[in-house]
Amino acid sequence: MTLTHDMLHMLDVVCPMHVQLDRDGVITHVGPTLQKLYPELTLSGQVFLEVFDLSRPKRITSMSELLASNGQKLHLRKRTEPKTGLKGVLVPMPSDGGAMVNLGFGISILDAVSDYDLNAADFAATDLTIEMLYLVEAKSAAMEASRKLNLRLQGAMIAAEEQAFTDTLTGLKNRRALDHILPRMVADCTPFGLMQVDLDFFKQVNDTRGHAAGDTVLQHVARVLVESSRDEDCVARVGGDEFVLVFHGTTDLKILSRIADRIISEVENPVPFGAAVCKVSASVGIAVYDGNGETNMEQLLSDADAALYASKHAGRSTYTVFEPSMRETGPLAG
Repeated sequence: MTLTHDMLHMLDVVCPMHVQLDRDGVITHVGPTLQKLYPELTLSGQVFLEVFDLSRPKRITSMSELLASNGQKLHLRKRTEPKTGLKGVLVPMPSDGGAMVNLGFGISILDAVSDYDLNAADFAATDLTIEMLYLVEAKSAAMEASRKLNLRLQGAMIAAEEQAFTDTLTGLKNRRALDHILPRMVADCTPFGLMQVDLDFFKQVNDTRGHAAGDTVLQHVARVLVESSRDEDCVARVGGDEFVLVFHGTTDLKILSRIADRIISEVENPVPFGAAVCKVSASVGIAVYDGNGETNMEQLLSDADAALYASKHAGRSTYTVFEPSMRETGPLAG
């Protein structure tokens, strides 16, 4: 039986992965989708068993043995890369000794779609592969939408967390952030220098110039503190005019003293506000944690606070390094 051009066209539409063989096993016609698997090779004129490796049924090496597999499920693989797996079934032609083999991808469909850039137009409209491709596409779209949503949620969570740990006026860390950072550093036995900074005469600025002037002064002080520290350090505003600096890995009192001197000097610079200027100074208390010994955040802050009040008692605008004897006398009013 010789298939006419119209019949072959109908087969191309209904079975776009079929292949026609003559009595010698030579390919005489191939469906358009199957040909896509061999962009560098014209399948018509090739010997079927030289193009495809037949793994089941086993030991088929000739057209006569292939014809004997009539109705059985064939397991094949391309002989060239990528060696895509295929499933098929053979039906002998009634009169000319040839056969038609209809092939499909089976579980290799997703790899094949990607490898050969296939789409819905490459399959028969009634092929369940179409439904699966739609499902895969829908799943991919849903996963991409979910990924983007997760990224937005993560970004929102990070922003919310950052906002929760940030003082809105100065942009510094706040007390909540300090309560998160210090205990972790103590638990990890990470050495650090701790500095309490309290402004002198800040209340007079608020009382005489107003809170807007006070905010300007606080922002000036925040800039001084940030410029006096490193990215790995923590600078926090923990009260109205109270600040804490944590110097990661820095326990050298000479270095900390130089930093305190610089802070005191810079804070004393007059701060312009409208036609007037605002003047404050800073008192500083210093404590050190060397990474050894039993302590906690509260004790370290208390030590730095005791040193701060010693600075206040000494006349303000100075720094004091904590000594254990200060725990006995307690804070001194300034």
